[in-house]
Amino acid sequence: MFPVIDLHTHSIFSDGELIPSELIRRAMAAGYRAIAITDHADHSNLDFILPRVSKACRKISEVYPIKALAGIEITHVPPVLIPGLVKEARQLGAKIVVIHGETIVEPVAAGTNRAAIEARVDILAHPGLITPDLVKKAAKNGVFLEITTRQGHGYTNGHVARLAREFKAPLVMNTDSHAPRDLVTLEMARKIAAGAGLQPDEIKEMFRNSEKLVRRSL
Repeated sequence: MFPVIDLHTHSIFSDGELIPSELIRRAMAAGYRAIAITDHADHSNLDFILPRVSKACRKISEVYPIKALAGIEITHVPPVLIPGLVKEARQLGAKIVVIHGETIVEPVAAGTNRAAIEARVDILAHPGLITPDLVKKAAKNGVFLEITTRQGHGYTNGHVARLAREFKAPLVMNTDSHAPRDLVTLEMARKIAAGAGLQPDEIKEMFRNSEKLVRRSL
């Protein structure tokens, strides 16, 4: 089970190293079954990124046995502006909408986690020291909280996993890949999940959640 599904990656359309076709090809070679390209965006570049990444994902999915999804990661946008930008991203064809959460290693504006959950995004990435009340709201709103394999952002994986267990909030695991070396094997994904304190059945459920998001996006 679980050919790798990764719903948070970056290409040259933000701060990644690879064009979409190479990123997708490398993911496929690493055993991935599905990938979302979710480049960093705000009001300045949302309408530039999505049509181009959407075209690449659509064309590649027609010929390769991997599902490539065009998404977006709304990043460092003032919380009050997040709902409108989420709506615009969906109108422009984003299959997966990710919000760059309140990681402890960057100065993300306070209130970003709440705005993301209230806007019912698909994934709240690396939500840092998210509060119990917001984890409960994420569970209620169907927002998936991210366990990340990325250094720095992953410092709070254990905190996120513990609260998600307590309040039955759905989890997904993503790499936040910016370079080929960031893509992970299934074995490494399981080890990172276990390191966050997740039990084998919880890890399986987390992987199934990624499948649910892929199906929901089709």
